[in-house]
Amino acid sequence: MERFQPTDLINDPRFQLAVELFNKADWYPAHDAFEELWHETSGQARQTIQGVLQVAVAQLHLQRGNRRGATLLYGEGLGRLKALGTPNLGLDLDQLCTCVENRLQRLQQGQDPDECTVPGLIYDSSVSE
Repeated sequence: MERFQPTDLINDPRFQLAVELFNKADWYPAHDAFEELWHETSGQARQTIQGVLQVAVAQLHLQRGNRRGATLLYGEGLGRLKALGTPNLGLDLDQLCTCVENRLQRLQQGQDPDECTVPGLIYDSSVSE
């Protein structure tokens, strides 16, 4: 099994497709695409992929009315994405984390998370890998 490093992963067309699916709010296919890459990725980049994957699954849970599942997966995803040394893979993870934190807070307060921005993945070349 091939193990991707961050620069290889960023340039993989499957990564670009996964980001595109995520940004289209096509959560199940985005999950599948990120999961395939997650299985092939090693090191801390694997943690980044898993965090993004968990956010996609949280969104899928929300679509299906499973607020508890969404809450749990938002929290787990945030933990991975905010961990020390997590590579950003060319993405603005701060923006993603802020969005997810807002949605998680609304869920925890019994409010509608869809009143917040939907999570998206923005390429940010100004931040390091």
